[in-house]
Amino acid sequence: MARAVELALEAEKQGNLPVGALITLDNEIIAEGASSLLIPYFDPKGHAEMNALDKVPISLWKRSREMTCYTTLEPCCMCFGRLLLSGIGRIVFGSEDTEGGSSCLLPNLPKFYVNRHKPDMTGPLMPEICDPLFKRAFQAYIRHAE
Repeated sequence: MARAVELALEAEKQGNLPVGALITLDNEIIAEGASSLLIPYFDPKGHAEMNALDKVPISLWKRSREMTCYTTLEPCCMCFGRLLLSGIGRIVFGSEDTEGGSSCLLPNLPKFYVNRHKPDMTGPLMPEICDPLFKRAFQAYIRHAE
């Protein structure tokens, strides 16, 4: 999670939302991403989790259920959907997203996913560090939307 926080802070320095994510397999980082939602242009799919998933080596996808996504912020519905459809086995988040997090989706997943693959979701893991990141991310997003 410490590396995800570093990625979030790097994204914030570049003018993006302070959100970072990484994917691990066998306790090694295989892909990482940071928010690119605002810079270089507004990209609604520029979420940290999406950017990390894009960098997972193709040869490793057959082991997706063994992968863990660590992210500073509880995934939104879009990111959770992609993590679910990608078969990521575990999601660990640092801060709860009280404005649009996906935890509320878990009890309502269609039976197809519950019976086949429901990721283990853990968090908030580091709220003392990640909650301030979430607050800054939310404020920056609101400012941009105005």
